[in-house]
Amino acid sequence: MARGNGSADADLRVGVIGLGWAGQQHLQAYSRIDGVRITALAGKEVDLLAQLQDRYGIPNAFADWQQLLELEDLDAVSIAVPTFLHAPIAVAALERGLHVLSEKPIARSADEGQEMVDAARRSGRVLDVAFNHRRRGDIQVLKGILDSGELGRPYYAKASWLRRSGILKLGSWFTNKEMSGGGPLADIGVHVLDYALYLLGEPKVVSVSAATYAELGPRGRGGNDRETALSSNFAFEVEDFATAFLRLDGGATLIIEAGWASFRPEPDLMDFSVFGTEGGADLRATGAPSAPVADLRVYTERDGMNADYTPAAEPGRAHQQVVEDFVAVVRAGETAWAQHDGSLALSRARIIDACYQSADEHREVVL
Repeated sequence: MARGNGSADADLRVGVIGLGWAGQQHLQAYSRIDGVRITALAGKEVDLLAQLQDRYGIPNAFADWQQLLELEDLDAVSIAVPTFLHAPIAVAALERGLHVLSEKPIARSADEGQEMVDAARRSGRVLDVAFNHRRRGDIQVLKGILDSGELGRPYYAKASWLRRSGILKLGSWFTNKEMSGGGPLADIGVHVLDYALYLLGEPKVVSVSAATYAELGPRGRGGNDRETALSSNFAFEVEDFATAFLRLDGGATLIIEAGWASFRPEPDLMDFSVFGTEGGADLRATGAPSAPVADLRVYTERDGMNADYTPAAEPGRAHQQVVEDFVAVVRAGETAWAQHDGSLALSRARIIDACYQSADEHREVVL
């Protein structure tokens, strides 16, 4: 039986591995797309597995992802599990001829990410990674402004995602280096890196100089309301704040900040600022990522006078758009599949790895 063909004249049969927030976003998104059938679900939480299976009318439910991949009537899978499982599940799925949509980051390291990309290329199947924040409506508006040339040539940018007390599941796999691959730089910083480079037109990063800090997490501080140090299962082995200075091809520079916990105003902040030769812009989503539309301001001039303005933007569609884009690529056929082999997400992983190396060795690292 041909598997993973994703033909446009038949239902696309998908499985979802992982029952947490991200997995539920994938389930919801698939359920809203015509011609997509959720065939299978896998996860360890027995009660939640049964609940979600019933809610979405899923015929097959498994405790182990290996069992899900044995199904014959399957074309694609979403992977929404702890990062250390991304590579083994993706490689196994791709080797069985399935298309793969994985949560970010692609893997714990670029080496693991390369294994996933190699498997996608061997199988000729799609490997995509969920970067939902580049789909924000405000980022799309700013992307259009930058691409139009209105701001001239961007030469400096700064982007961040900062929390006051937002260490997710303090003491869980999130803060175990072997399972997560890193702290906020790998978790939310990869989103910041992705949308910043996307906005700037995908310039090549030529070198990085980074620093990481673990000042609150190791003392059991900085967790959210649901998770505290009292429920810890692992030692805190990752950073709780990271900053990186990136030199870009052509001479521009980009500063990235990612923090799970620091003494700052309470709401999360996701932002992006850019200086160009003909103008600049600030995007600030206070309360991100729940804030549907950021404050966006463009700074420019006409006839020697300031001509600043506030562009209108609509809310983005987040994971719904991620999943719809993935389904569209699968349905587009083999000519489109080769262009979606995970290479972009792998490039992000190489930069994150270089940042961690720079922080560990206290030096600039050339890519």
